[in-house]
Amino acid sequence: MTLAAGHRIRVAIVDDHPVLREGTAALIGLEPDIEVVGTPGTIGELRALLASDRPPEVVVQDIRMGDESGLSVLAELGGGPSGSDHPAVIVWTAYDYPQYAAYAYRAGAAGFVVKTAPTAELVAAIRQVADGGLHFASRPDLRSRPLTVRERDVLAEAIAGRSNDEIAAALGVTTRTVESHLTRLYDRYDLHSRTELVGRAIREGWLDVPAET
Repeated sequence: MTLAAGHRIRVAIVDDHPVLREGTAALIGLEPDIEVVGTPGTIGELRALLASDRPPEVVVQDIRMGDESGLSVLAELGGGPSGSDHPAVIVWTAYDYPQYAAYAYRAGAAGFVVKTAPTAELVAAIRQVADGGLHFASRPDLRSRPLTVRERDVLAEAIAGRSNDEIAAALGVTTRTVESHLTRLYDRYDLHSRTELVGRAIREGWLDVPAET
């Protein structure tokens, strides 16, 4: 859709850090064509705002919300174009990892902006997605697909420090099956050891991305 002249885009800034969300809202709200209609600190507060008389047209959503995951509720929040029954969702994160951008894209996000980006980029993203477009700083690497349920299980056990035999016993599979899963992960991410795999998975929050089904 094309925004009407004089229309002010209703925006919600969703983050569990009060200073960050309020400060960002104050800056965004200076734009003449943007109106910040809420600054929810939890997913529950966002749901209440979405059900209000003046719901946001664009939701700027952090990935990590305390014990809640913004990624896991992305599909629920919508991601539709402005003017539809759902808001356009911009994933707003400190974690500039390909698998996050790829998941956000697949789940229907209209944009992906890192928190270290200038405010001007976030403003541009809000305008672009409100007008029905997409805004990704770089095209998501769709090869970085989420882990399968079994890959997540194996990786979680590896992160816990268990051996291949212990992982096999815990999951009720053979040691060879565990080794096969680990080898595929090494190959997919160009890694050479369990230490590299575990370190990268922890650093980049792989288990935060919902499993591929």
